[in-house]
Amino acid sequence: MKIYGDVSSGNCYKLKLVCALLGIEHEWVNINALKGEHKTPEYLAINPNGKIPAMQLDDGRCLSESNAMLNFLAHDSPLLPTDAFELAKVAQWQSFEQYSHEPYIAVARFIQFYLGLPDERRAEYEAKHAPGYHALDVMEQQLKRTPYLCGEYFTTADISLYAYTHVAHEGGFDLTAYPAIQAWLERVRALPGYVDMQG
Repeated sequence: MKIYGDVSSGNCYKLKLVCALLGIEHEWVNINALKGEHKTPEYLAINPNGKIPAMQLDDGRCLSESNAMLNFLAHDSPLLPTDAFELAKVAQWQSFEQYSHEPYIAVARFIQFYLGLPDERRAEYEAKHAPGYHALDVMEQQLKRTPYLCGEYFTTADISLYAYTHVAHEGGFDLTAYPAIQAWLERVRALPGYVDMQG
């Protein structure tokens, strides 16, 4: 199995982390999106949408979209519930990540961390902070009640939200006012098999 991605991307890190936690063997193929490597004919044959990450199974089948790949890799593991309601809660948080969290926290990080906060994008960068903090507020309220986002147990929902939350400071977000999130980040880092984004 090959996973195509950029080690500094949160969406790609989701897959790196789940593979480490579950001991899934794979070949990592680094794709530099800033150099346009995600737009080559070879890569577009794997993911016609031209985004990272993507994966190609041993039998040639391909998958894209980070949370879809994440849940595929976690199938039949303790990280993905089988109960219909609990599975829906995972999907709920992953939808929250894609629509209420990632567009703000990840994009602010991209502008600051990848692009170096150019003047022409500063207004866009600053506009990402209020909705980004709102997403953190929602997470904080849940994590005050339960150790993980879906309750008592760590799931792929936590991986999805951990990926960009743990590097939110690289997009200008200050987590000091979020003690429950900070404690959750530490719980994730303490999991057996955990690997750093750049590790």
